[in-house]
Amino acid sequence: MTSIRILPPEVARQIAAGEVVSRPLDVVRELLDNALDAGASRVDVEVVRGGLERVTVRDNGAGIPEGEVPLAPLRHATSKLESVERVTTLGFRGEALWAMAQAGRLTVTTRPAAQLGAVRLAASGDEVSVSRVSAAAGTTVSVEGLFAHLPARLRTQGSAAAEVREVTALLSRYVLHRPGLHWRLTVDGEVRLQHAPSGARGAVASVYGPLSANRVLPMEVPGGVLSGVLSRPELMRSRRDRMHFSVNGRPVLAPPELEQAVVDGYGTLLPSSQAPLCVLDVRVPPEDVNPNVHPAKAVVALADVAVLAARVRDEVRAALSGLPLAGAVPDLHLPEGVSPVASMSAITSATGFPELRPVGVHAALYLLAEGDGDLWIVDVHAAHERVLFERLSERLAGAEALELPVPELLQLTPGQLARLQERQADLQGMGLTLEPFGAGLARLRSLPAAFAALPVPRLHELIVETVLGDLPDPVRELVGRLACAPALKAGHVTLESGTRVLADLSRCGQPWACPHGRPTTLRLSERDLAHSFGRRGPRDVARGRDVREERVPVRPSSDLTDG
Repeated sequence: MTSIRILPPEVARQIAAGEVVSRPLDVVRELLDNALDAGASRVDVEVVRGGLERVTVRDNGAGIPEGEVPLAPLRHATSKLESVERVTTLGFRGEALWAMAQAGRLTVTTRPAAQLGAVRLAASGDEVSVSRVSAAAGTTVSVEGLFAHLPARLRTQGSAAAEVREVTALLSRYVLHRPGLHWRLTVDGEVRLQHAPSGARGAVASVYGPLSANRVLPMEVPGGVLSGVLSRPELMRSRRDRMHFSVNGRPVLAPPELEQAVVDGYGTLLPSSQAPLCVLDVRVPPEDVNPNVHPAKAVVALADVAVLAARVRDEVRAALSGLPLAGAVPDLHLPEGVSPVASMSAITSATGFPELRPVGVHAALYLLAEGDGDLWIVDVHAAHERVLFERLSERLAGAEALELPVPELLQLTPGQLARLQERQADLQGMGLTLEPFGAGLARLRSLPAAFAALPVPRLHELIVETVLGDLPDPVRELVGRLACAPALKAGHVTLESGTRVLADLSRCGQPWACPHGRPTTLRLSERDLAHSFGRRGPRDVARGRDVREERVPVRPSSDLTDG
């Protein structure tokens, strides 16, 4: 071990700058905060080659007075922070421009509206120059050659497509939380996201499309802590990736307690494990928020989180109180005029799936079957999903592309357009040809032949929405959704159709769960059934299960089952 020593100033600067700017996304975030703190009503963001070549943010905000411009790139120089105990602005550390100058070539062109002429500052490391230029009111900041002189940090950067996706997601959140502003994102010369001033529903339309915008409700409880929009219960997702929160106007990753509070506010309007779309601003006193707990300012510390979560839950519940909630209790029955079929042969598979004899249908969805003396309940929809899922997966593996007679134009969100560029090769490999067409549109030219004839409503839109979704395995999710739509549903299950599905299920490679992880079968053992009625089953005696110290006398099995 070497002796303790003080790091050279240039090394210390690089380490400190890396805490603020570790990727192009950090540059965009810091510059957006500066623009909003300056009172901008129009913000333009441009990235080139994922931001490593250049990031530019233009705003029409207050600008920096000429005499203060030389101070802007100095470390810990800020016009915002008054007290560390009461932060009321998005920026507060005074390190953003300094860190950008350490990580790349920083250029700031700025002019307050009342000032005659603009000032341009150029900084790289500790070298700073200032000159007078002509420019519109506001501020334009560019960072070029990010990490070009730091090869180790440059090698650790992600792909340009991945960074564009993250920048698009970040700007989308700002659009959602600041819908009254003009926003534009340009990537390599192409406009990816554009929003004109509107209300919260207009912002949802810009980011997620008009269909989602038509299914959100305004959220405003007089005297409450929340404002924004909530989706109707029919607009739900299995993930919480469209639950957006800001705290006093600062977009943040919400504490899990607040996310759960919103879900709890829906109560039984949402199925288990489902989440709504929401864009909510939480208003609390500034002294109850500590934004300085995360390098990227994406997380804040809140005082009395449990109390705040309870208020959020109650306000969401109050906002949704006018929506109806209904449920029904199914009954057990056998289809009229149908007798149980004989036992199926050769149904046992290598997966251990047993030989079952269907005996009836419950609630027009569940098949009741007997096997090895036990009662089995088969969710026919889930079982049919599994069957169709494995068939479609097998067909997709060797599928050819089917050219559409007429290419179809589809509207994509900015996030989908970013993912299209990233996943283009994989989509073509599965037979899906989707090309950017400008103005937020894409042209669908071919589909996997295995999917073309499926009886699925809005088939093309469903395919594109899923493969361009923010999912870890979009192809698997797509096949699962396509298997779900045509699968037998409640009211369409008969003893005959259920029996056919059961036979197909027994031949599946994984018959025990549907593609979404729900069980296809439940088993009620004969022994458990007998014990529930206070009896002992015949196999208890055969296996000596109930012969204990009390020396219960063994009786014939007929006595055990009859009384």
